[in-house]
Amino acid sequence: MSAIQLAALARTCEPQSALRRFLALDAVVTGANALAYLAFSGPLGRFFGADATLLLGLGAFLALYAAGVGLLAARRRPPTLGVRAVVEGNLAWAAVSLVALALWLTPSTPGAVWTVLQALTVATFAVLQHAALRARQDSSC
Repeated sequence: MSAIQLAALARTCEPQSALRRFLALDAVVTGANALAYLAFSGPLGRFFGADATLLLGLGAFLALYAAGVGLLAARRRPPTLGVRAVVEGNLAWAAVSLVALALWLTPSTPGAVWTVLQALTVATFAVLQHAALRARQDSSC
């Protein structure tokens, strides 16, 4: 499904459902990433050219973050402040990932590609969640 199709979902007469779906998808993807980092920090570290301890720490952080986002997604009406925190957290993650890549990380080629792809994915989640939150607030359906 393209980003355009996903953005269109955010502007439906069911913005509440779209918001919850985007939060849930974020939680699932983030949780899967966390589990991979926790379970395979050594092999992934070697493949990405990253320190295994860094991946282990990121995995623990991402597991907690995914749980928090999942709790928001499970709410019938996720609180605006919580959703905004997730949107801002996602944007910050994307920005810090790219800055880290440019300034202090020295990953392998797959690691650099992964860093950019995950930053773009997280930024896309932020945009979709923000659009769905705005649609919920502007909803006149």
